[in-house]
Amino acid sequence: MWMDHRAAEQATRITNSGHEVLRRVGGVMSQEMQPPKLLWLKENLKESCWDKAAHFFDLPDFLSWKATGLLTRSLCTLVCKWTYCPPDGWDATFWTSIGLEELLENNFSKIGSETSPPGSSLGKGLTMEAAADLGLNPGTAVGASLIDAHAGGLGVIGADVKGFSLPCEHRSISSRMAMICGTSTCHMAISETPRFVPGVWGPYLSAMVPGLWLNEGGQSATGRLIDHVVKGHAGFTQLEAVPFTGGNIYSYLNSHLGQMTKSGSPVDLLTSSLHVWPDFHGNRSPLADPTLKGMVTGLSLSQTLDDLALLYLATIQALALGTLHILDAMKKAGHDISALFLCGGLSKNALFVQTHANATGLPVVLPDQTEAVLVGAAVLGACASHDYSTLQKKRRPGGLIINAILTFLFYRKQHKYFLYSGFWTCK
Repeated sequence: MWMDHRAAEQATRITNSGHEVLRRVGGVMSQEMQPPKLLWLKENLKESCWDKAAHFFDLPDFLSWKATGLLTRSLCTLVCKWTYCPPDGWDATFWTSIGLEELLENNFSKIGSETSPPGSSLGKGLTMEAAADLGLNPGTAVGASLIDAHAGGLGVIGADVKGFSLPCEHRSISSRMAMICGTSTCHMAISETPRFVPGVWGPYLSAMVPGLWLNEGGQSATGRLIDHVVKGHAGFTQLEAVPFTGGNIYSYLNSHLGQMTKSGSPVDLLTSSLHVWPDFHGNRSPLADPTLKGMVTGLSLSQTLDDLALLYLATIQALALGTLHILDAMKKAGHDISALFLCGGLSKNALFVQTHANATGLPVVLPDQTEAVLVGAAVLGACASHDYSTLQKKRRPGGLIINAILTFLFYRKQHKYFLYSGFWTCK
């Protein structure tokens, strides 16, 4: 499970090794990646797990194996989470240096000796057994997989946005950032040449779009953080008692915040004296420090529903400012992002979307298909069945465009305070 951080000690030791492969993960090995998790298994479950395991899989590759019987791994999983680097492949010196030299046996068969780019057809498709389990025909094409977030990125980043007068309309897709927003958030940016961004994973060749390099920023807790803040507040019992119909607690809070604003005033300004540093589960990007903790400043003794709504808003603003922090790091490394393409559960929260537009000053594009991860997976299947020749052949239509409102000066001030808060949190 990526969110399981028990391998933090192992990740720190790998980072301290200073091996060359760390350049491709922003200079810091995350405990959310597979090398520290494998090392943890060896050191803590050696007899019951490590010694008995014939193969170690990421979930997408495990599902491919169950579907086809093949051990072929996707370049997406191996490159993004296992330090595999095409065209050279595995770096044996890395695995030996961290104490996992056993994985070199039989041409790295336990972690993947055969690879395929995402969307390539795997073997003869579904086995008889898998077809029976799924209610499909044997031989149905199975495409080499993508990690779920990367499938979402593929599902939105190539959207057709002609006619919306967006700054990215007549530029390559390298001017776009895909944000897959759910329990956590992944920030995907691609480029024609490799860009090394401190604290940001990558560059990864052909990990999401063939022939292009991927940088992957992220926040380890976003939807999970919002839930934690709202449901842990003393005013949550008042929220549960509200007799509202339709929607959910977050749509209600969005409406409640609207009622708290002065006529014509943006809701953003309600939190001018309330600030959140959102790294309650560590910082994935761009500080790459899993030991960081969250922080809230500007609290009072009041615990009303209004206070809950304000803290909810401040948390969303902090996450948006965290995205701006990642964008700034990518910009310094040469990325030129002119639009955000959002998908995932949080993209259905209008306040979350609008706040990201306001804080970053960039237009936000929402797909007309609400489940972009499934769209990306469907594109893989279409390529595997040869309905399309490449992943880049199929363009998905865009949907709703959200533009920033005039809160530039407010967020410039908030951003300065955000970075100041981060400085003291790092201390």
